[in-house]
Amino acid sequence: MTMRYVLSLALVLVVTASGPSTRSQSVEEPRPTQDHSPELINTCLITNDVSRLVAFYEPVLGLKARWSGKDYAEFPTGRGVLAIFSAEAQEKYIPGSAFAANNRSMILEFNVADVDREYLRLQGLVKTWVKPPTTQPWGTRSVYFRDPDGNLVDFFTIAKVK
Repeated sequence: MTMRYVLSLALVLVVTASGPSTRSQSVEEPRPTQDHSPELINTCLITNDVSRLVAFYEPVLGLKARWSGKDYAEFPTGRGVLAIFSAEAQEKYIPGSAFAANNRSMILEFNVADVDREYLRLQGLVKTWVKPPTTQPWGTRSVYFRDPDGNLVDFFTIAKVK
């Protein structure tokens, strides 16, 4: 028997003798792929002017964009990434797949600590307000506005029960 085989056999015996309750918690069993749900981790806005959209979102989100060349920037948030990509570059990679500043079916939603305070803070940055701070029937307090490309943005928080 080789030394490698002996060590492998010894490890199997130790794990078997120990029982399943003493197995290391850091070792994860591989999960079947059908049990893994897709995770939305990135939302990408296609724009004709990456710099303009980045200049809008940096102060709105209070984050500095991470650039990758002149055509792509992203804002990593606590749960996902807001990415901004140039329409010209998108057309090169996947022709006819996306049209800049042409969205009326999606809302970018950001959970914030205080909607009313954010509304006041954003007065000099946002040009198009859609709805002032309002407590919604589904239990959030939201303020809706549009970015320079017309994308709808919702800053919300869970409303306090009175």
